[in-house]
Amino acid sequence: MPNPDGHAQVLVVDDNERNIRLLESLLSRQGYVVLTASDGLQALEMVHQNLPDLVVLDVMMPGLDGYEVARALRSAPESRAIPVLMLTALREMEDKVRGLEAGADDFLVKPFNAVELLARVRSLLRIKQLTDELQVKNALLERVLTRYVSRDVALEILSNPEQNLQLGGRSCTVSVLFADIRGFTHFSETREAGEVIEMLNYVFNRLTPVVFEHHGMLDKYLGDAIMAVYGAPLILVNGAQQAVITACVMQQRFAQLCRERPLMRELGLGVGISTGEAVVGNIGSDQFMDYTVIGHIPNLAKRLQENAEAGQVLVDSPTYEAVTAVAEAREVLPLYGKGITTPIRAYEVLGLKPGYAE
Repeated sequence: MPNPDGHAQVLVVDDNERNIRLLESLLSRQGYVVLTASDGLQALEMVHQNLPDLVVLDVMMPGLDGYEVARALRSAPESRAIPVLMLTALREMEDKVRGLEAGADDFLVKPFNAVELLARVRSLLRIKQLTDELQVKNALLERVLTRYVSRDVALEILSNPEQNLQLGGRSCTVSVLFADIRGFTHFSETREAGEVIEMLNYVFNRLTPVVFEHHGMLDKYLGDAIMAVYGAPLILVNGAQQAVITACVMQQRFAQLCRERPLMRELGLGVGISTGEAVVGNIGSDQFMDYTVIGHIPNLAKRLQENAEAGQVLVDSPTYEAVTAVAEAREVLPLYGKGITTPIRAYEVLGLKPGYAE
């Protein structure tokens, strides 16, 4: 990487001291910081300690030859993008092909012309600079995306943006979790807006990581509620179990928050979970879309959450049947209400079995 003065660092690898001194002199006069190594093993150790911007690499060396060094550089994630310029006395075409296949970006035959060498060095360093700038922009894009969608969704989008930024969805089995703060309406009406927002952020900062810890996707915040999905975009064979474990850990952490902050003692957390087939994908318009879950399952999860009391976790039958190995639960009164044509069997999760608690 560039030194503090901004000059590119070039690592020269050659077992001939005279060649090293010649290259060091040529490159230093151009303002480059020159590092040197006399064999392949020393070169790899130096790259590991301080990543250069370019490696000028001899081929015929004792121990590790240039081909082996190039392959080692390409196999390591941290050095994969470092350009490699091979210098060698070998003139056969198969030697050049072998070097390029090993991972070299360019090839120059000794004795070389100094003007040509410097031109190739400048060209490779321009490519390295563009690569570094692209990596910085990609990292920034990933950080921005993960502020608004879960990391799983962000990585899914970046893996194939052309496909994943299209409207549409697919049907799959998911578990949907809704967690809502009980008593929040009264709490917000009796306090300043800044205090309300600060409290919500405090709670979400402690509860949201639980979703990610158990392989869930944060779908959205709905005022004082959290919606999370298990089984999309990453398929989970035990999504219902992960959702229930999340709910129980959330209840534990929320109770701890209430003990830590007296102003929260009037609040509670109600959680509902439903499992089944739902449509998952990008919903909205070409200008603004939301990766979410729609259908009966999220609606039922929300209804279960609305019926859960503070400190309670309610689940439907498919969720209950999938979590008997990890949680204790009991059936409660069926759910009735608007939009429910048939009473829905509901179960209260009493706690996690030994080995699954936080």
